[in-house]
Amino acid sequence: MAVKARFSRMRLVSETLVESSCDLSHHDGQLRREAIMAFTRRWFFGLLAVLPLAGRAIAQEGSVPLADGSPETIEPSPLARANVATLHRYMAAMNSGDVPAAVAFFAPDTRNHGKPVGKPGLTRVLTDLRTMFPDYRHEAIEMTAAGDVVIARNKVSGTHKGVGKIPVEGGMLVGVAPTNKSFVVQHIHWWRFRDGLIVEHYATRDDLDMMQQLGLLPTQTG
Repeated sequence: MAVKARFSRMRLVSETLVESSCDLSHHDGQLRREAIMAFTRRWFFGLLAVLPLAGRAIAQEGSVPLADGSPETIEPSPLARANVATLHRYMAAMNSGDVPAAVAFFAPDTRNHGKPVGKPGLTRVLTDLRTMFPDYRHEAIEMTAAGDVVIARNKVSGTHKGVGKIPVEGGMLVGVAPTNKSFVVQHIHWWRFRDGLIVEHYATRDDLDMMQQLGLLPTQTG
């Protein structure tokens, strides 16, 4: 119940973001964008505060909490709607294992967690993920979009069948023999778009719970 209550509060923040962005429509474009980004950051970091508690609930219940209401809170603008549609297409490509198609949704100068990686870096990351988890899958549970930013709470799953070569997923699976076990956790992802392409990405993942479900870390009780 605590997890549900906290996510309900996060939903109220996201609704405030949309309402505020509409109220600011009479201001100049720069002021409006700055206000939207400020509300978006509050929403994002509020979700980060919830993630550890939600992760414990997932471990206890074995599933990712569903959305309490509408799965999408989107600013009523063509830009926000187009970015959400692009993100759904990106996830579909990634879930199908088509790495080149997934990478095509990123700008050439894209940054991942603040680091300039470009398309070559993203190709290495996604290829390694699909090597470790051939059935690696993201499912958007909730999304919020405003301005050029989209935030999503995702259900993420996969079966450990390959050996990782680069430090993704917390870097804890590099060189680790496959366990053939599966995991289901949740992530919070933040994307910024430019000209219809993803140009910046951040994420907070529940790597601890993933490693516990794969049998690579002990599960705490009590």
